[in-house]
Amino acid sequence: MKRTIKTGIIQQANTGDIQQNMQHLAQKIKGLASQGAQLIVLQELHDSLYFCQVESTDNFDLAVAIPGERTDFYSKIAKENGIVLVTSLFERRAPGLYHNTAVVFERDGSIAGKYRKMHIPDDPAYYEKFYFTPGDLGFKPIETSLGKLGILVCWDQWYPEAARLMALSGAELLIYPTAIGWESSDTDDEKMRQRQAWMLSQRGHAVANGLPVVAVNRVGHETDPSGMTNGIQFWGSSFIAGPQGEILYEAPTDSEVETIVEIDLSRSEQVRRWWPFLRDRRIDMFQDLTKRFID
Repeated sequence: MKRTIKTGIIQQANTGDIQQNMQHLAQKIKGLASQGAQLIVLQELHDSLYFCQVESTDNFDLAVAIPGERTDFYSKIAKENGIVLVTSLFERRAPGLYHNTAVVFERDGSIAGKYRKMHIPDDPAYYEKFYFTPGDLGFKPIETSLGKLGILVCWDQWYPEAARLMALSGAELLIYPTAIGWESSDTDDEKMRQRQAWMLSQRGHAVANGLPVVAVNRVGHETDPSGMTNGIQFWGSSFIAGPQGEILYEAPTDSEVETIVEIDLSRSEQVRRWWPFLRDRRIDMFQDLTKRFID
C-alpha cells in the first residue's frame, strides 16, 4: 500500500526578536497546513539568532524548560493546525545543564517525544560545547501518527552511525534540523565543496539506509556579536531526498522558503529489496566501531 506524507519545511532568516521569529513561524505553519501539510519541520534553534558564535554566560538566559511556556506555544500551533510538528529548542534541564533538543508535537498538541543532540561541535563561530551537554536519550525514533521519525540535529548529520542506529530502530524518515553556513574568508570553491559535502553526506545516509531524508537549514547573514569574525552566512539549501538519495526538492541558498513535498514512505520497502544493505551487514565484524581509533 502506498503511504505518503505531505511534508512542509520552513527555511527562515531570523532576527534578534524572539517573539517576532516565533510569530513568523506560526504564520508560515498555518499557511502550510492550509495547503495540506501533515508534517512540518523547522530549522535548528529557530526561535533566536544562532547565539553560539560567541561564548557568553548571558546566552543561557535563552534556554527554556521542556515542558514549559515555549512548548505550550508550539503545542497549541500543532493542535490548531492538526499537524505533526518538529521543533528545535535550547533546553534548560537544570541549573547549569542545557541541551540542544528537538521536540516533536502530535496532531493533538501532545509531546510525542524529544531528541537531545548527541554530537556537539566546537569550531570557530560554532562554540556549541560551551552551551550544550551531549544528549543522553540515544538514537531512538519518535513514534507519531504519521510514522516513526528519526530525528537528529545538525552536527549529527555527519555521522553514519547515528543514521544507521535510527534506521535499525525502525525509523521511516530521517530528519535533520540544521544551522550551517559559510565563513566569509573561504574561497568560492571551498564554499561550494562544503555545501556539496553537507548534502552528499546526508544523501549517503538515505542511500545506505533506504530511507527518505529531510534537512532544514536556516538562511541569511547573522553578525558575530564579538566582532571577531564577519559572522555566518547560512547557506539555506534545505532539501528532501528519497531513499536512493534522489533530490525531491532543494531550496535556494539565499532566500526564505516555505514549501510542501510529498514523500512516499512505502518506496523504502522496494528500495531495500533492490539494495539489501541491512541483510548483508557483517554485524559479527563491527566490534571495533566502539573504539575511538584502531591502532
